[in-house]
Amino acid sequence: MHFDINQFIEQYGYLAVVIGCIAEGETFALLGGVMAHEKLLRYSGVVLAVMLGGFLGDQLLYYIGRHFGSRILRRFKKHQGKLKRANRMIRRYPVLFIIGVRFMYGFRVIGPIIIGASRLSPLKFIIFNAIGAFIWSLVFVTLGYFAGEMITPWLHRLDHHLKHLLWLAAAVAFVLLLRLTFRRWSRRRDD
Repeated sequence: MHFDINQFIEQYGYLAVVIGCIAEGETFALLGGVMAHEKLLRYSGVVLAVMLGGFLGDQLLYYIGRHFGSRILRRFKKHQGKLKRANRMIRRYPVLFIIGVRFMYGFRVIGPIIIGASRLSPLKFIIFNAIGAFIWSLVFVTLGYFAGEMITPWLHRLDHHLKHLLWLAAAVAFVLLLRLTFRRWSRRRDD
């Protein structure tokens, strides 16, 4: 079965954008902007939907961090230095960190968990998370809106070729799995 993001947004509109931004923000924010450019959705509605989805997703991650953060973060043994630096930044510049975390590559998901684990006030997080979500939604929806002319034909081509790429990836994965299985079987036989 093939999942078409464009069709999902066309069919469910703003609700699809909200759900998509909870799960995978930037893609849905950009596509929402493209849909607004194509006059399938209103620009202001997309900005609000993206903001709501981004806000809710980060709130959820913040509360996960608040309740389970120390256990989750202990599992990132290789990244303890980065986590300590992030905690120092949260203590020194909490407002900037909350607003900027959604723009930091590699911190989009883990950032709100780190903030929650740092025991930063829930009220402070709610206020600045809303501000950050608004700025983020405005930036990405606007990018999608103005890039709509360029992106729309590219998305249609990608959608057309995506099936072929997925089949190719599945075939390569199958060959690699067979190779791994054969190697393990050969080692057991040799032992």
